[in-house]
Amino acid sequence: MSMLGRATWRELGDDRPLLVLPLGSTEQHGPHLPLDTDTRVASAVAHGLAQRLEPLLVGAALPYGASGEHAGFPGTVSLGTQVLERVVVELVRSVDDTARAVVLVNGHGGNTAALCSARRILADEGRPVHLWAPTAALAAAVGVPAANRDLHAGRSETSLLLHLAPDLVRLDLAVAGPSPSLDDLLAHGVAALSPSGVLGDPGGASAAEGARLLDAYVDDAVERLLGWTRRQGLTPPAARTVDRSA
Repeated sequence: MSMLGRATWRELGDDRPLLVLPLGSTEQHGPHLPLDTDTRVASAVAHGLAQRLEPLLVGAALPYGASGEHAGFPGTVSLGTQVLERVVVELVRSVDDTARAVVLVNGHGGNTAALCSARRILADEGRPVHLWAPTAALAAAVGVPAANRDLHAGRSETSLLLHLAPDLVRLDLAVAGPSPSLDDLLAHGVAALSPSGVLGDPGGASAAEGARLLDAYVDDAVERLLGWTRRQGLTPPAARTVDRSA
C-alpha cells in the first residue's frame, strides 16, 4: 500500500494511480466515542481499499467537515458545506500531476451535500471523482438492529470504534438516545433532539460486530470502485492477494 505523505515526488513518477482521500469530521459522538470517530472510519475503509486493490495511493484524511447539525456541543469543529465543497474542488484540481482520478471515502453524512456538489463541478471540468459512503443497508446486513434509525454514535459506530480503537471507547458512559428521522435531524439539529448527542442505541455493540461491519464496508467499496472505473473507461485496479485467515 502506498501512502501519499510518505513518498517523495520522484518515487511517484509518472504512474498517476487512483488517489484515495478519506474525509471525516471533528464533532461530538456522544459521551462515549471520540470526536474523530468519522475520520477513523473513513481512514480504515480507505486503507482497506488499498490493501485489496493496486495501484492505489492513499492521502491523509481531512479531519474537518460540515458538522453544523452538531453545533452546541464542545469539541465540534466545522468547515461548513460551502467551504468543504471548495476545499474538495481545489484538492482534486491540484492532483492532476499525481493521480488519474480521485476516490473520496466519506465517513460523515453531513459532508454529503458538499461532496456531491464538488463532484458535479469536477465532472464538468473532466476530472473523474468517485464517492463512497457507508449505508444503513450494509449495517443491517451484518445484523445491526434498526440500522436505518442508527443515525449517530449508536450501535454501528460504537462497534466500529470498539474494533478500531477500543482504548478510546468509554462504554461505561454510553447511553441510548432517540431515533429520529433524518429529516428531523436536518431540520432541528442534534442538540434539540438529544442532550447526550446520541441518536440510536449503542447497546449490544461489540468489536466482533465492528470487524464484520468494516469488512462489509470495504467489500462494498471495492465492488463499487471497480464498477465505477469500468464505467469511466479507466483501467480498473488489480486485486491484491489477501490472507483472510490472518
